[in-house]
Amino acid sequence: MKIFKLFLLIIISLVFSNQVFSEDKILESLKEGGKIIFIRHAYAPGRGDPENFNINNCSTQRNLNDEGITQSKFIGEFFKTKKIKIDKVLSSEWCRCKDTAKFAFNDFETFDALNSFYSTKFAKNEKRQIKDLKKYIKNWKSNKNLILVTHYVVISSMLNIAVSSGEIVVSDKNYKIIGSIETM
Repeated sequence: MKIFKLFLLIIISLVFSNQVFSEDKILESLKEGGKIIFIRHAYAPGRGDPENFNINNCSTQRNLNDEGITQSKFIGEFFKTKKIKIDKVLSSEWCRCKDTAKFAFNDFETFDALNSFYSTKFAKNEKRQIKDLKKYIKNWKSNKNLILVTHYVVISSMLNIAVSSGEIVVSDKNYKIIGSIETM
C-alpha cells in the first residue's frame, strides 16, 4: 500500500509540474510577442444559432449569460495582470464574440473571416474565410500579440483541435500550438 501511495504521489507531482511548466512556457512565449491567440467566445448556453438568426440583431442569437460575462472579464484580467502586450483584438461579428471581446479587452474590431460557419446557412463561407484569415495572419507583423475572438469551428479548422468556451489557444504564425489555457 505504501508503494502504491508513493507511486500515486509521484504521478500527481509530474502532472502538476508539467502543467506549471506548460503555463510558464505559454506566458514566456506571450511576453516575447508575435503570437496568434485564438479565443473561443465565452460561455453562451446552447448550441448553434436559432433559425431566425440575424447578424445585426443580438436578440436573435445565442448570447453570453452571467457566467460568460464573468469568464470574459477573467480573460481580460488575465492579460492585464500578466502584462501581455496586445497589438490588436479582432472578433467575429457574432454578438457572443463581440461581447467576449468587449468585456475582456474593451477595444476591438470585427473581422468577418472569424465568423461561424457551423450552420448550413454559413457553411459555404468556410473556405473563403479560412483563406482570408490565413492571408491576414501571414501579412500581420508585430512584436506584440494578435488576439482572435472566434468560434469553435474556426479554431478547429485552423488548428485541428477542440476547444472549450473561453479557452485561450496560443500559436505561432505557422499555427504550431504553443499551449492553451482554460478559463472555466
